[in-house]
Amino acid sequence: MITLTVNGERVTRHVEPRRHLIDFLRLDLGLTGSHAGCEHGVCGACTVRVDGEIVRGCLVLAASLDGAEVVTIEGLSDSGEVADLQANFVARNAAQCGFCTPGMIMTAADILAHAKEAGGGTPSRAEIREHLSGNYCRCTGYQAIVDAVEDTLKARAEHA
Repeated sequence: MITLTVNGERVTRHVEPRRHLIDFLRLDLGLTGSHAGCEHGVCGACTVRVDGEIVRGCLVLAASLDGAEVVTIEGLSDSGEVADLQANFVARNAAQCGFCTPGMIMTAADILAHAKEAGGGTPSRAEIREHLSGNYCRCTGYQAIVDAVEDTLKARAEHA
């Protein structure tokens, strides 16, 4: 039995010791925004936030998260934290087929958070690409994704 907070809601469930976080979120809680892609931690489609840090949901056992705080793409979207980023994904046609998009948004939100912590500066395109390098887009849409993240970083820096 584990108790954790998922998207601000306290959840208690019995989980099998081998159940991965991504399966727990999708199958047990019905939070299907994050995707199970490669199931080896390579593609980033299952990226979620655990205790403030992004992790691969396919590599973390749900049973190890008793007491943790988990934020999925649903929680990130509902909070409005990434509304501007999502708007820029749409404006730049960065969503492509959409399979990788939740993981990309979660990772891009991490870039935005770290830029804010570093004083609101704007990372270079190379730095954005490096941060996103653990997320695969099989539509080869990286240019538009980097554009969307860069636009969001610049807009936030101007309004800081």
